[in-house]
Amino acid sequence: MNVKTSRLRLPVLAGLTAGGVLLLAGPAFAHVSVQPGTAEKGGYSTIALKVPNEKDNASTVKLELTLDPKHPLASVMPQPVPGWDIKVEKSKLDKPVKTDDGVVNEAVTKVTWSGGKIDPGQFQQFPLSVGQLPTDTDALVFKALQTYSDDEVVRWIDPSKPNGQEAEHPAPTLKLVDKAAASGATKDDKSGTAEAAADKNDGSSDTTARALGIAGIVVGVAGVAFGVLAGRRRSAA
Repeated sequence: MNVKTSRLRLPVLAGLTAGGVLLLAGPAFAHVSVQPGTAEKGGYSTIALKVPNEKDNASTVKLELTLDPKHPLASVMPQPVPGWDIKVEKSKLDKPVKTDDGVVNEAVTKVTWSGGKIDPGQFQQFPLSVGQLPTDTDALVFKALQTYSDDEVVRWIDPSKPNGQEAEHPAPTLKLVDKAAASGATKDDKSGTAEAAADKNDGSSDTTARALGIAGIVVGVAGVAFGVLAGRRRSAA
C-alpha cells in the first residue's frame, strides 16, 4: 500500500466510522418522550409529548397516550395542535382522589391525537396541562402507541430496567421532584443578585479610578506649566 492510497482510505474509514456512530446513536434520540422531563410534586405543570417520526417511508398518523392508572390526575387539558383531532377519555375512579379543589371521582385516563401526520425526518409536540401531580411517587409513567401510515404500531410501553440499561421501547416518564429541589432557581436568583452587586461595586471602582486618573493628569499639566514659567524667570534673570 503506497502513501497516496493510505491518504485516500483514511477519510473513507473516518466517514464510515462516524456514520456508524450516528446510526447507533440515532434510536436513542428517536423515542417518544415527555418534555420537560421533571415537574414539582403536588403542583401543576405544562408538559408535551415529543413524538419523532422514525421511519423513512411512512408518516405518523396517530398517538394514543394512556395515563398512569395508579396515580390519576384530576386535571388533564390538551392544547390544540393544528391539523390534529383530540379525543379525551375519562373513567370513574375506584378510589376518589382528594385535591385542593375537592374530591374527584373521575379522571382522564386516555388522550388520542389523530387526523394529522408527522412526515419522515420531522417531529411533533403534543402539549398537556396536568395536575395536581401526586406527592407519593417519584415518577409518572405513561404508555404511548404510535401508529404509522403503513398501519405499523410502535408500543412505547416498556418499563425501565433495574440494571440501568435503556429498554427497547421505553415508556415516556415524567420525573417528580420535591419542592426543595425545585427551589434551586431561588438560590440562582440570589447568586445573580450578588453578582449584580459585585458589578455595581466594580463600576464604582472604575469611576473612582477614572477620577483619580484625571486629577493626576491635571496635576501633571500644572507641574509642567510651573516648570516652564520657572525656566523663563531664570533666563530673564
